[in-house]
Amino acid sequence: MSHENYPGLIERVKAVFADSIIIVLMMFAASYIFSAFENVPDPYRIWTMIFIFGLYDPIFTSLFGGTIGHLIIGIKVKRESNENKNIILPLALIRYTIKALLGWISLISVMVKSNKKRRAIHDFSAGSVVVYRKKTNANKT
Repeated sequence: MSHENYPGLIERVKAVFADSIIIVLMMFAASYIFSAFENVPDPYRIWTMIFIFGLYDPIFTSLFGGTIGHLIIGIKVKRESNENKNIILPLALIRYTIKALLGWISLISVMVKSNKKRRAIHDFSAGSVVVYRKKTNANKT
C-alpha cells in the first residue's frame, strides 16, 4: 500500500483532540452521576477514573478498532500483520502505555520519511498500524 493509504499526523492529532473532549465529558458525566448519590464509596470513584484515563483507549481500540475520536475522524487501529483485524487487548494496553509515557514524541515519529505506513513508536511497540476506515456500500455515492 502506498503512503497515502495511511493517515498522517494531522488526522491523528484530530483524533487525540476529539478523545480529549470525550474524556472531559466522561469525567463530567461521572461527577454528575456520583453527585446524585449521598455516599459513593471511594473504590467506585477510583475504578471509574481508572477506566476513563487508563482503559478507555485500550478497550475501545481492541473491541472497535479505535477510540471514539478515531472513529469520528475516520481512522482505525489495526494489526500491522493483518489490517482486517483489531489488535488484542494486551497489545492495546502496551500501545496506550507507550503512547502515554512518550506523548508527542511517539506521535511525531509518524512524520519520518522512511516510515511508509506512518507508524508511531507506540504502533511499532504493539504491532499496530493506523488506517483509514473503509467505506461501506451504504457510504459510497
